[in-house]
Amino acid sequence: MNTNNIKICILLASVFLLGCDKVLDLEPTDRLSANAIFGDPKGVEIYMANLYSQLPIEDFTYMKQGFNYNQSGPNNGGQCASMVTDEATHSESGSGVGDGDFQWWADGYKLIRDVNILVDVIPTLKISDQERRSLIGESSFIKAFAYFGLAKRYGGVPLIKNSQVYSGDAESLKVPRNTEQETWDYVLSLCDTAILNLGDATGRRATKWAAYALKSRAALHAASLAKFGNLAPQSGIAVTQKLVGLDAFLANNYYKAAISASEAIMKSGKFQLFKPTPANPQEAAENYRLLFQDPNANGASVEAIFIKGHAIVGNFQGHNYDIWFQPAQTANGWPHPGRMNPTLDLADSYESYTNPGKSAPIVTTMDNNTNDYNGYKPSQNYIRYNTPNEIFKDKDARLWATSILPGTIWKDKTIIIQAGYVKPDGVAVIRTSANINISGTTYYTYGAPNTSLYSGFDGFGGNNTKTGFGFKKFMNQLSPIVPGWNQSTTDFIEFRYAEILLNFAEAVVESGTGDAIAAAKAINDIRRRAAHKVDIPLTVENVQRERKVELAFENKRFWDLIRRREFHTLFNSSSMHSLMPLLDLRALPDTKYIFVRVNAPNINPRTFITRSYYRAIPGIGSNGLVQNPEY
Repeated sequence: MNTNNIKICILLASVFLLGCDKVLDLEPTDRLSANAIFGDPKGVEIYMANLYSQLPIEDFTYMKQGFNYNQSGPNNGGQCASMVTDEATHSESGSGVGDGDFQWWADGYKLIRDVNILVDVIPTLKISDQERRSLIGESSFIKAFAYFGLAKRYGGVPLIKNSQVYSGDAESLKVPRNTEQETWDYVLSLCDTAILNLGDATGRRATKWAAYALKSRAALHAASLAKFGNLAPQSGIAVTQKLVGLDAFLANNYYKAAISASEAIMKSGKFQLFKPTPANPQEAAENYRLLFQDPNANGASVEAIFIKGHAIVGNFQGHNYDIWFQPAQTANGWPHPGRMNPTLDLADSYESYTNPGKSAPIVTTMDNNTNDYNGYKPSQNYIRYNTPNEIFKDKDARLWATSILPGTIWKDKTIIIQAGYVKPDGVAVIRTSANINISGTTYYTYGAPNTSLYSGFDGFGGNNTKTGFGFKKFMNQLSPIVPGWNQSTTDFIEFRYAEILLNFAEAVVESGTGDAIAAAKAINDIRRRAAHKVDIPLTVENVQRERKVELAFENKRFWDLIRRREFHTLFNSSSMHSLMPLLDLRALPDTKYIFVRVNAPNINPRTFITRSYYRAIPGIGSNGLVQNPEY
């Protein structure tokens, strides 16, 4: 083992055995000094890796139970944020947002403590000015990210800007909550410090462009809270003390900050949309899919601003998206696939190339009624299709790249998603395991004779979609499933250029300030990457539809509904919806497919309670903080 490797091993052991708060003690002499760690490039890498690993990045290991949950307890069923929005539902659990879901408090302040330890020693380190600037920039970025994670959950939080020293009096360590405005302003000021000190080198560590991207996202969030907070008014001491809530007049300044940060990235020339001019929708779908299958390959890095890596399988680095969300037919022996069920509601949001600029709900009947969810009716005049995916013929390429549609090919298999059949006499057999033999041919409810040969609607083990759609985005088409926990190594793009374009367009259209022509171009550039040929105008509706379909399943939709105060109106005893393909045997020897729009079966309606716009602050009995409204 060479000297550098020995150093790394010693430093790693010291970091994890002593803990971050002890590693940087200068005395006693049996502990590593700050300069021993930060004076060695490898020591810097190790300590910074510890900080980056704690960032609240809502990636493949972010579940209702919290961050990195797959690593600490894989038996969570893969319940991620998309499943409490209108993007998807879980195949077994249909619950909404509970009081204990998506929390991040103690771990947030642990990260802030660890960063503050670093901040305190930076002036004492024997390093070059450039190295010092880099550490100042990175520590500011990480702290901004941490406070953003806290602010969007809890509103105003205690701002602990320097390390605390325990002197025997626990009361002296208690810090009251700052106002929500002070908290958001601190996040943005930390972003500015990071931008000022960071360079633009690429890699897995923060750059000034990642700091600009964080500022773009955070400023847009704050602006939305100021503009739309009155849509869900709250009361109580936290409100009167302005610990939650932002005054409406603050909105435009935050929008301007979002515009400025977004423009800095857009004008830098450092990033662009991946494969922005496809020849046709088929090529567009494949390009979009490849961007997420491996953001490091095929030139996809031109769009990625900041990536979280999952390069090593196992409990500390890998994730479980492939085993939880793979179609049943390609599970390769893994017993729990098919949990992510994209909704008909999401599919309806995608445009049609034949009618650009509008959502295109999937039409199943000759009367064009897309609001009937009451199930199959023998008297209904259904549109009849030759294949189970012909109904999606003109839909936006991103639908084909995001969801596995009935009858499409995945991993060299035709994915069979079928809810039943209609017998020659017009009686339907739906979601009941059965078969019928007609003239020597056997037809099956689910399209095939056993559970390993189909992927839809059977209730067996929760392994089949209940919505008529499988999940494709992020899935690795090249690798067979390894039946085991945390074996997936797909990297996650935390910030990408398309989001920046969407942040910019939204800030411009909502504030009425900024370059409206450039904002319209931003959303149309994204649509052209999806093979749209006709430009659409810059409107609030167009921007929000683009956010919904372009950023689907990237854990952005949850916060869009939170910040725009739309969650409680979208989910008010509301059901998510499914599209059931049925094999129509009424015109044999020709077999056709009809489709029925229904409420997602065995999934309870959801109601979002307005208090859930803020999470409950834990431990107020001991920390003495003012609790958020209605908890």
